[in-house]
Amino acid sequence: MKALKQNVLMFLCFNVLMIFMRYRSTWILALILIIGFFVRLYRINAPLGDWHSWRQADTAAVTREYVQNGIDLLRPRYMDLSSIPSGKDNPQGWRMVEFPVVNGLAAGIIREIGGIREIEGIGELVVWERLVSIVFSLGSIVFLFLIAGRLSGERVGLIAAAVMAVLPYNIYYSRVILPEVPLVFFSLAALYFSVRYFLSDKHSVISVSFWLSAGCAAIALLLKPYAIFLAFPILYLGWKQCRTDLLKSIKSYVWLALVILPFLLWRVWISQFPEGTPAFTWLLNGNGIRFKGAFFRWIFADRLGRLILGYFGLFPLGIGLIVKPTDKEGWFYRWWGLGILAYLTVFATGNVQHDYYQIITIPIISIYVAKGIDWLLKPPPAISRSASYGAVAVTILFTLAFGWFHIRDYFNINHPEIVEAGRAADRVVPPAARVIAPYDGDTAFLFQTNRKGWPIGGAIDDKISKGATHYASVRFDEETRGLMEKCQVMVKTEKYVIIDLGKCSD
Repeated sequence: MKALKQNVLMFLCFNVLMIFMRYRSTWILALILIIGFFVRLYRINAPLGDWHSWRQADTAAVTREYVQNGIDLLRPRYMDLSSIPSGKDNPQGWRMVEFPVVNGLAAGIIREIGGIREIEGIGELVVWERLVSIVFSLGSIVFLFLIAGRLSGERVGLIAAAVMAVLPYNIYYSRVILPEVPLVFFSLAALYFSVRYFLSDKHSVISVSFWLSAGCAAIALLLKPYAIFLAFPILYLGWKQCRTDLLKSIKSYVWLALVILPFLLWRVWISQFPEGTPAFTWLLNGNGIRFKGAFFRWIFADRLGRLILGYFGLFPLGIGLIVKPTDKEGWFYRWWGLGILAYLTVFATGNVQHDYYQIITIPIISIYVAKGIDWLLKPPPAISRSASYGAVAVTILFTLAFGWFHIRDYFNINHPEIVEAGRAADRVVPPAARVIAPYDGDTAFLFQTNRKGWPIGGAIDDKISKGATHYASVRFDEETRGLMEKCQVMVKTEKYVIIDLGKCSD
């Protein structure tokens, strides 16, 4: 009986081993995704006051409006009623930027599970929004593996997925409430289905890959117009496989129409709401920095070298860039990289001013780093294998260590007083109130109050005439002290004050 049990156990172990060997890439990818998921849960319950909370608050506020007032994808609103973004007063709170499909999805999920609790509403919303971003980021890792695995082999695909999963920069920017996170997902999905379509034997318009490629590309473009730069590798692959037939085929023009028409319709629609459309031309080269020394220093030395790759990641990246491409790869990655360089150049000021603009660069960086690591794991005979392996271990360790050193403060809440003041305002101010929450135009404080209003002070009487009912401040400046003297103070602590503007003496 004992021998029978041992034989059965050995048989089961052997079969499990065979299954693992047959599908080992799937198991390894699953492990990468599990690790990627858990590291992205770091401080997931933290208030929305971390790095770039201004832009995150603007995005999250659209979801909050959908949760509270119903989902209307064509009329997104948020809390900022000021003229700061567009130069025009925005009394309706229109937010006409990216097409709010992700906000609608997040709001639908939140409404489905029973809504948000009244007092802890913002906290609940932030957690759910971050979870949605995490799911999109994990999906991006899967598509990156599928792209690199198909063109460069499973090992490169797995390494690229692992790099994308654990880079500290990408860990932080994979759980933020920004449209760039789903943008990467839909862009990679469009690239993958384009690869599948063009590498198939038949390029049929009834192909599922054709429609999925067009659909994902259309959503990516609706999220951010600069998704158009990822057309570079798609056009290259189409030309490589079809040559001049690409220009002659009606399928090409159908694909273009499917991708571009929704974007054009959206732009025409939002043109009716100029007060809700922020100025954007300054992102191109508003400060004249393009091609100046500071431009190269910020983009390549600071962002790529220090922040994203922690200095040491430049070593495998450099190797990956010079490794000869496989026949399947061709110049696909190089055209992808060229598209990214074009994006960095065209949106020069935006990329220098905002480090989250480089989120879209992570997939191609991960692929080239993976190609460099893959080369080091199978070096030519002239290079010591043990030294090469040691170089890989040191590079990975130092890349993660220095990357984390530079990114760890991004998770911090540097001004917790705006969270405390916002929660206090949410408790004592009526739901329909309009709040002035001065914070140098930053909407992060206003978002914490769970009310619409103005993120900047000044011209108080004018704001009262436009509907302002309360004033919340974390700075006891001259304006705040003056209002405290003539208006009723609802709550006052050492850190903040909330004032009722409806009860003021002349």
